[in-house]
Amino acid sequence: MSERSSDVSIEPHDLVIVAAGIVTVYASRNPVAVSNVAELICTVRDALQEAADGKAAVVPAEPTLVPAVPIRKSITGTYIICLENGLKFRSLKRHLLTYYGLTPDAYRAKWGLPADYPMVAPDYAAERSRLAKSTGLGRKKVEPPPPPPPKEPALKAKRGRPKKVTIV
Repeated sequence: MSERSSDVSIEPHDLVIVAAGIVTVYASRNPVAVSNVAELICTVRDALQEAADGKAAVVPAEPTLVPAVPIRKSITGTYIICLENGLKFRSLKRHLLTYYGLTPDAYRAKWGLPADYPMVAPDYAAERSRLAKSTGLGRKKVEPPPPPPPKEPALKAKRGRPKKVTIV
């Protein structure tokens, strides 16, 4: 295994080339005014120089999350309120994935919610359950009783007059 050397020396010219490459990729995906390109290259070069010198980069503190509504009031009988934007929904799962890219578990983790926090309004869940049960879902399929065994055919009586019995 190789150890990292703390005294890495990078030529200033190389830093400018690397910074220009980073800014090129950034500008190809983000709108950047032409007048700001030189300033952006200098900022990136300075950040690379600080990283090469071993100085710690200043990381901005994450903002404290404040829900749009209190968590206790986010669940009502007819709807559930999104903590991200305060909108009311009967089912929250699709909204979270579409607009915020969050799965239900990620949403619960982000807001510190319990694992059993619902993603569907209680009345809506009860309505869907009632509808499913009324259509027969959730019941085991009842097998019809086996058919009775076939009866042996009885001897048929012959048609017509019975034969004379002679006594001897």
